[in-house]
Amino acid sequence: MAKRKKTGNSRPGRLRIVAGNWRSRLLDVADVPGLRPTSERIRETLFNWLSVRIPGARCLDLFAGTGALGLEALSRGAGSVVFVEQSAQAVAMLRNNIAILGADGASVVQADANAWLTGNHSPAFDIAFLDPPFAADMLGDLCRLLDQRNVLADDALVYLEQDKSKPEARLPDGWRRLKNKTAGNVRYMLVQREND
Repeated sequence: MAKRKKTGNSRPGRLRIVAGNWRSRLLDVADVPGLRPTSERIRETLFNWLSVRIPGARCLDLFAGTGALGLEALSRGAGSVVFVEQSAQAVAMLRNNIAILGADGASVVQADANAWLTGNHSPAFDIAFLDPPFAADMLGDLCRLLDQRNVLADDALVYLEQDKSKPEARLPDGWRRLKNKTAGNVRYMLVQREND
C-alpha cells in the first residue's frame, strides 16, 4: 500500500472504526513501511455507497494491509471477510485486532494477492476491496484476474483505490463504474461486474 498522509481523527499508528458494532474503536496499525489505512473520510463515503449491500455480504479485502476496509465491513454487518495480505508483520497485527474485536466471520490469509487469486475460491464474493500499493499501478490487471477466475458473484461490487495522478484502471468488458471521487491524492471508485 502506498504511503499517504493520514487524515481523519486517527492518531498515527492507529485505525479508528467509523461506524457499526465497533464504532470509534481504536486499533493498532503495524509499523510497516508504506502501510496506511484508507482514510476515515473515504471509508465513510464508501460505506454510504455500500449500505444496502453490506448486511450478510461475503467480502474480499485484497492487499488488506491494516484491514481498515474489511474490519469496517464486518463492523457494519458483513457476513464474512477474507483478508489477503503478504506482509507477515501486517498479518500478525491484523489477526491480533480481529481477536481483540472478537470478529466472527474474519479469515486472514498470508499470501501474494496475485498468486492467491489463481486458486479456487468458493463461494464467490459479493464485494471486493482492491487497494494495492499505489506505485504498482495494477488495478486493471487485478480486475481482469478477478473476472477470469470467477472470484466474484454476479453483480458483485468492487471498490478500487489508486493515486489520482494515475490513469483510471481499464475495466473488463461488462463492468461499469457506479461512483468515482477523489480526496486529496486518492481516486476511489465503486464498479460493478454485471451479469453476462
